[in-house]
Amino acid sequence: MKTTDGKTGGTTGGRTGEEKQPRIAVVGGGIGGLALAGMLHRQGIAATVYERDAHPGARTQGGTLDLHPESGRRALDELGLTEAFRAEARPEGEELRILDPAGRTLVHRVPGPEGGSRPEIDRAKLRKLLMSRVPDHAIRWGHHLTGVEELPTGGHRLEFADGSHADCDLLVGADGARSRIRPLLTDARPVHLSAYLQLGITDADRRRPGIAEFVGPGSLMALGDNLSLGAQRSGDGTIRVSVTVRADEGWVERQGFGDTEWGEVVARLHGLFAGWDAGLTALIDACDPGSLVGRNIEALPVGTRWPSRPHVTLLGDAAHLMPPVGEGANQALLDGVLLARAIAGHRNDIAAAVAAYEAEMFDRAAVVGADSAELERMWLAPAAAERLASFFSAAASAD
Repeated sequence: MKTTDGKTGGTTGGRTGEEKQPRIAVVGGGIGGLALAGMLHRQGIAATVYERDAHPGARTQGGTLDLHPESGRRALDELGLTEAFRAEARPEGEELRILDPAGRTLVHRVPGPEGGSRPEIDRAKLRKLLMSRVPDHAIRWGHHLTGVEELPTGGHRLEFADGSHADCDLLVGADGARSRIRPLLTDARPVHLSAYLQLGITDADRRRPGIAEFVGPGSLMALGDNLSLGAQRSGDGTIRVSVTVRADEGWVERQGFGDTEWGEVVARLHGLFAGWDAGLTALIDACDPGSLVGRNIEALPVGTRWPSRPHVTLLGDAAHLMPPVGEGANQALLDGVLLARAIAGHRNDIAAAVAAYEAEMFDRAAVVGADSAELERMWLAPAAAERLASFFSAAASAD
């Protein structure tokens, strides 16, 4: 049977002649999905990315990421993006300070003249680099997945909100924490950890020079009393201010920040940090009115696994959602290139490729996930600053 993918106009079945390779569909055009598609195309294997956003600039892409040599930077090396990454990275962004609620600096890490091992890059710039490895025609923008049907042949049919559909032999869920593909493989669901608020200070050097100097070129974290107040510099001159609270799942919604006058929002945030150093809470006062966005922090149970199936798999947050302590993006990038390597190594046996990829990914994610969970527990503890200071000191000694 020959089918078409509706409004996209391309054929997705009836492979003849040169069309011998499997039809690979990647749901989600984030950094993990793009790394997979880019690596596959680099090895001469076609794949199509289906992304719900209408275009690359449809929404902001978040703050900056530090890429680790054993995972994120390894992935970029394999994608041939090392030099392009160096041109866009901000080595100075590695500067980090950890403070206690009294404003005392317990850790101050400053990269050397050549930078450290984990340079920062804005997520939007990283995504643009990864897109450069995927042919334009292979990214289908504006494709919001609404349903998945298993085909008699073993593959899947994807249904999209615009009425179009596409068939594939291998379906890869790269669609994040709330993955629509994950339920095809496992009943595992993310577990609530904490509440998170993000605010912003645009054009900080000009508009808030004192705050900009206080934050510096990298980031700072003030921790204690089951709270975290952080600030991170982005390459566009914005400072992202974050508040993390050890609170139940409905806390953000109950606060009703979106329906509250800004002055009251600021006052209530100050109430959370009563008794904290005024230099730290000045970060809240400096934020742009109306910039607050709240969400819940969740993670999949550490060690989540599923019986391998030959026509579907997951990567990144869809596979192993972790607390946001620095590993999620790195592991997603590594997942992408390693899955592509497995497919290239088993070109005539997709089932073997999926099984090989998942065996390594499960073991790796279990170790990294356990470490991330422990770091998250330290992050939001009564004496978090002291505990993290000891952790970083031990890590520095090990290096």
